[in-house]
Amino acid sequence: MNNTSKVVAVTGAGSGIGEATARRLAADGHRLFLGARRADRLAAVTAEITAEGGTAAFRRLDVTDASDTAEFVRAAQELYGRVDAVVNNAGVMPLSPLEALRIADWDGMIDVNLRGVLHGIAAALPLMRAQGSGHFVNIASVGAYEVSPTAAVYCATKYAVRAVSEGLRQESGGDIRVTVVSPGVTESELADHIADPVARKEMAGYRAVALPASAIADAIAYALAQPPQVDVNEIVVRPAAGAR
Repeated sequence: MNNTSKVVAVTGAGSGIGEATARRLAADGHRLFLGARRADRLAAVTAEITAEGGTAAFRRLDVTDASDTAEFVRAAQELYGRVDAVVNNAGVMPLSPLEALRIADWDGMIDVNLRGVLHGIAAALPLMRAQGSGHFVNIASVGAYEVSPTAAVYCATKYAVRAVSEGLRQESGGDIRVTVVSPGVTESELADHIADPVARKEMAGYRAVALPASAIADAIAYALAQPPQVDVNEIVVRPAAGAR
């Protein structure tokens, strides 16, 4: 595997999979640029990475804002001179039955989970084209392959991430690699923001067996470490103890 240091921008890097990915990639020698809404968390993660000898910087980021995402990628380029990979990880999961009509939650999932990925692509694609290389790692979910009660809209956004990623791969011409990483149940803050009581009850049982976030970080690191002629398109990671 090619372990050459890369410049990697990671969204949703303040906790969960994003934080674990930042720590793993920094340990592998990559240079990190981290983004999330909570600047205090980003500052703490960045300080810990640099204290351990890694290279990282951060900028507060709202992926639902296209111009903010463009500034985030531009800042990474200005700091490091290039951007080799973008990990579009930011996501939300306020599940509920459709009949609950939690339209604001639906809109939030569409804005973060789908538009956030599109904004990341729009921000970095011209830069990667100019460089002649690049790599998008888009975080989907096992919900991109199957639909569960209370998760219809969430799954719809993740199906869409797969579709967008496949379209980008086909359009890339080989210069830009595209990987979809789809976690099964993983330890994170995603379920903490489920306000609907029906969905919260469903999730309590569903999340009884969960992967550590580091398992998903390992999958991302594997895809990034492949030589330029190898494009790992999809990785699904589930707990061995269950099918979810």
